[in-house]
Amino acid sequence: MPTLRVIGPGRAGTAVSRALEASGWTVAAPLRRGEDHRAAARGVDLLLVATPDAAVADVASAVAPEPETVVAHLAGSLGLDVLAPHPRRASIHPLVSIPAGTTDVRGAWFAVAGDDLAGKVVADLGGRPVVVEDAARATHHAAACIASNHLVALLGQVERVAAEAGVPLEAYLDLARQSLENVAAVGPRAALTGPVRRGDHETVERHRAALAADEVPAYDAMAALARRLVPGT
Repeated sequence: MPTLRVIGPGRAGTAVSRALEASGWTVAAPLRRGEDHRAAARGVDLLLVATPDAAVADVASAVAPEPETVVAHLAGSLGLDVLAPHPRRASIHPLVSIPAGTTDVRGAWFAVAGDDLAGKVVADLGGRPVVVEDAARATHHAAACIASNHLVALLGQVERVAAEAGVPLEAYLDLARQSLENVAAVGPRAALTGPVRRGDHETVERHRAALAADEVPAYDAMAALARRLVPGT
């Protein structure tokens, strides 16, 4: 079976390495910050650079190239150029929210590019690959952040606003889940409901008047995005 070493065994690196180990890969001891990385690519099929994005290029350049070893990163917004001077390069970005290294990434979508070994990694994880070339990486990663980080931030606003009405966040989570399921079933445009969809401007203004002043800009921004989904607007 293939062999893997990780540089930077944080949440993402740990989650991917554990999943590949469970899928039959042999996982070598990881390397951490401050350790000698020069021989990291020796004796493995895949060297995964799982450091913060800003450190990927420096870490990769510190590793002595091995002609048969694929060097890959997990960064969503970075291209393959940051992995110079390695001859075989790949990008494997899991579209998974990973708050802990125990997160199971098997079966997930992965944005891949570069060497064909990236496709084998995804196949061994039972995942779904989508090829994202270097020119589109930043755009892809922006979409991923909107889908995950911005959604979490939006639910943070739900929690704050709901607290003003004396209602717990949990009361709204099934509504949020149902909305996501509706988007998956029929797409964003058909899934949109509520006052913006109906053109009910009085209700929108009632909401704005009830909100704390520092919550209104986010509400307005999301209402504007909702209007982009309404036919004829």
